[in-house]
Amino acid sequence: MSAATSDGTVAKALEVLDLVAGHGRPVRFSDLLEQSPYPKATLYRLLQTLVSQRMLAFDPDRASYSPGIRLVRLAHVAWQQSSLAPIARPYLDQLSAEVGETVHLAQLDHAQVLYVDKRNARDPVHMYSQAGKVGPAYCTGVGKAMLAHLPQERLPEVLAQQSWHPFTPKTVTTPEAMRAELEQIRARGFAFDDEEHEPGIICVALPILSSRGAVLGALSVTSTTARTSLAALEELVPRIQSIAQTIAQETETWRFPEEDKTQPRKRA
Repeated sequence: MSAATSDGTVAKALEVLDLVAGHGRPVRFSDLLEQSPYPKATLYRLLQTLVSQRMLAFDPDRASYSPGIRLVRLAHVAWQQSSLAPIARPYLDQLSAEVGETVHLAQLDHAQVLYVDKRNARDPVHMYSQAGKVGPAYCTGVGKAMLAHLPQERLPEVLAQQSWHPFTPKTVTTPEAMRAELEQIRARGFAFDDEEHEPGIICVALPILSSRGAVLGALSVTSTTARTSLAALEELVPRIQSIAQTIAQETETWRFPEEDKTQPRKRA
């Protein structure tokens, strides 16, 4: 049973929002209809509701839909309150200045990687990742670093949602091979992307873990095979780990502040 079937109209509306956002540009009704699982009348009704609630905006001159101002405001609040980005910002700046390479901060969005922040290298390199973009977990350094530390009972579900598309000749394309690699990542504490998502792009990544070992996110330093190697990136692991631990500590303090033991508890 799909989410839309079990959760009703709300899930359908969210699927339409995802559909509009996924285009990365204003999109026409006809284009949405080609991709939507819903009949024309249902899709039109959902779009009208989302526009009336300012979750989507409609441009009558171009007959196109785009994310609305209310959705933008909610996204900004979510970024401030739920993502690691505001807490991690000064540490990303610091790491970026030290290493001179691209720095990524990511979190898991269900079974995919959501890049929540990024610092470009001194000599920028064109690559897929951008803050706000979603990428695969099974062939990115940050993705594998997070997958390796998921609870074992959750891992099969997440692996089942990977596409296993071979982006490059080095991409791991089976759950069995990925499980073996995740064991190695857990043992050594960090992950590599060895040109598995994009040719010529390599990285080293470490998870950001809570004091209980829960996955909060991941941090990576990314470069190219033209100017460095995995061995050279591995030398940065102690510094990346130190910053990852600091981000984790500040995140827990921010989300779960210590109670003032001197004050009496209020009764409900």
